[in-house]
Amino acid sequence: MKTTFKRIWQCILAQVLIATLLSIQVHASEKLIVYITPGLDLPFWRTLGSGVKSIAEANAFRYEVMDSTNNDDKQIANVKAAIAKGAAGIVISPTDSKSAVAVLSLANQAKVPVVIADIGTNGGDFVSYVKADNYKGAYGVGAALAAAMKEKGWVNEPFALCTISLSRKNGQDRTNGFRDAMKEAGFTNEVALKQMQTYTMEETYGFVNEILKKNPKLRGLFIEVDKPTLGALNALKDQHKTGEVMVGSFDGIPEFVDHLKSGSIVAVGMQQPYLIGSKAAEALFSRLAGQTPPKQIIVPILIATNKNILELLPTANKTVFGNESK
Repeated sequence: MKTTFKRIWQCILAQVLIATLLSIQVHASEKLIVYITPGLDLPFWRTLGSGVKSIAEANAFRYEVMDSTNNDDKQIANVKAAIAKGAAGIVISPTDSKSAVAVLSLANQAKVPVVIADIGTNGGDFVSYVKADNYKGAYGVGAALAAAMKEKGWVNEPFALCTISLSRKNGQDRTNGFRDAMKEAGFTNEVALKQMQTYTMEETYGFVNEILKKNPKLRGLFIEVDKPTLGALNALKDQHKTGEVMVGSFDGIPEFVDHLKSGSIVAVGMQQPYLIGSKAAEALFSRLAGQTPPKQIIVPILIATNKNILELLPTANKTVFGNESK
């Protein structure tokens, strides 16, 4: 009886071992595309990843996303892990433009092609850089915000910015574009600039409270990324400043639609992350096929206001919010 049980148990173990080995072989034979993102906590990066995934799966490749949690060391570890898994190619949105150089060096040594999506790099070898026109988009937000302030009769009133990291090229472009538009409209009274580190609603809530404490007559505010803008709006509400401070934002989430309609947000420079991700993956597959994609690919930004949000919504639902990518 014991011998029979032992043989049955050995057969079960053998079958499990064979199944495991077959699973490993299947996974090893599958071609893999990896997207390395600075932070999956933000909707923007999740939607960008969906764009990468759609093209990877359309080409019968396995897709995997790795979160760097806005940490340079974690980003390097993710790149090493992607290389170790045998990734055929990597799409990366770096934690910042400086850290991207080391990432590209590692991938280059391993002969793994890399496409950069959105943030940019200070150097290194890469296949393509897919970006939105951050300068032009932020300029459009600045122009709309200045016009709204003038409609209120506010001339050269104080304004402030809550920016993404200015060590990122896209952060530099957004800040410069917004400032140039405000300056051209006659608004030169910039009273504060706060750089985000955690990219959370709580962080910008604190920033705006601090800015208002020092500048109670603030009239304009530019928040350079989507979800943190909600924190800024909460701070304005709690300080009874809703309607007294005009808000411009960047990127886009579904919650912005109602805020645009109500006027609590004047304008949003909506990047199209799903399109950025899909274009990045297409460039990567072009290289894998032996072709040479453009070194830089520009994806347009939608300047959304209360006047055009309904017209833009069908496009925004897919390419900004990623609703049709799920």
